[in-house]
Amino acid sequence: MSYKIFLDEDEIPRKWYNLAADLPSPLQPPLGPDGNPISPDMLAPVFPMNLIEQEVSSERWIDIPEGVLELLYRWRPSPLVRAVHLEKALGTPAKIFFKNESLSPAGSHKPNTAVVQAWYNKEFGIKKLTTETGAGQWGSALAFASALVGLECKVYMVRISFDQKPFRKLMMETWGATCIASPSNQTQAGKAFLEKDPNTPGSLGMAISEAVEEAVTDSSGQTRYSLGSVLNHVMLHQTIIGLETQKQLKKAGIKKPDVVIACAGGGSNFAGLAFPFVSDKISGQDIDILAVEPSSCPTMTRGEFAYDFGDVAKMTPLLPMHSLGHDFVPPPIHAGGLRYHGMAPLVSQAIVEGLVTPKSIHQLECYQAAMTFAKTEGIIVAPETSHAIACTIQEANKAKEEGKEKVIVFNLSGHGLMDLRGYDDFLNNNLKDYELPQADLEKSSACMSDLPKPSTAKTGKW
Repeated sequence: MSYKIFLDEDEIPRKWYNLAADLPSPLQPPLGPDGNPISPDMLAPVFPMNLIEQEVSSERWIDIPEGVLELLYRWRPSPLVRAVHLEKALGTPAKIFFKNESLSPAGSHKPNTAVVQAWYNKEFGIKKLTTETGAGQWGSALAFASALVGLECKVYMVRISFDQKPFRKLMMETWGATCIASPSNQTQAGKAFLEKDPNTPGSLGMAISEAVEEAVTDSSGQTRYSLGSVLNHVMLHQTIIGLETQKQLKKAGIKKPDVVIACAGGGSNFAGLAFPFVSDKISGQDIDILAVEPSSCPTMTRGEFAYDFGDVAKMTPLLPMHSLGHDFVPPPIHAGGLRYHGMAPLVSQAIVEGLVTPKSIHQLECYQAAMTFAKTEGIIVAPETSHAIACTIQEANKAKEEGKEKVIVFNLSGHGLMDLRGYDDFLNNNLKDYELPQADLEKSSACMSDLPKPSTAKTGKW
């Protein structure tokens, strides 16, 4: 078997896969502040209508425009790699594959949707995009995408990551974007957050509030907001990862994987790899699909499935999702991309249905797994990706104990060359595991007590 399985450019998927078409329990609608479902036109001040149409679509397959394909060809298709050296180090009978999304210009999976959103906004006549970013991966990707199509870009970066990862800011500025620490004094929401706590480390929820506020208050109507995770159209664009992976496994003579793994913060890289395989599972295939998060930010494993706001200032619609509460301020762990209080509604509904199994792992085990991967496969991965690798090692060791030749596929969602401070802290024993106290969880969840409750109905098949 080849170490690397490639696709030719003419084999790139021509359509995205929409899981909303196949969920056994239909996705529940976003709600307005009055508790009633929102209409597509209510989203128009935030997103261009061509993306709103994708957001609300129930079509299974959505065509990828030629203009978007031309942008994606810069780095896609990405290789599927057999991790033979990791297998040998673990002594496992499992075959381990990883989809290498670190090879994009921005170093992660994020451009898969960034270039799409930038292209659709440009087509709609938008001149400027605003967004938030945690670890800086998304901000870098949107800055890159905006440069390709000729849009202005402004990024609100969570302050703790802004301080920890200065080179992410430089990447954004190299591509022509403006990057500022959030919360800031440039928006009313930011000023309110700083007045409440001048020393706050910030959160994605706060940064979203600032970015949305700037977009909707532009009197020219030429600014829109762009989101790198959580929403349906973002999940849709990322499915190119899993669709390519299915083709590559087939090329390698593998009918199906036994285990599919990805880390999950807002859900985009997880959905990207996993949703095409969730479709296979709905169709009857026996596949374990694992979404991995930090124990310090246990949205899926300990959070409530509830209607909640996507941001602290309550500027977004209410979404049916696993959440720790929109007031949640996460501890400053290095996996900044996994610090979001909520989870994509499509991922959450798949968890409710039993199609996806969430797991949480402490950061010391994740960094140790990343060290093992670096010393075997050679790639220094992002702290977010280390969660997928830690889970992969767990599953490979389980296969060894059971004596089963399983096929494990995980998403290498990004490299860690801009995140070496975390490795430095790990190597110098400056990192500690943090288990979110139940009292803190209950306190942050209290903000959802008076909000509408989504149905937890499921078919019971999985």
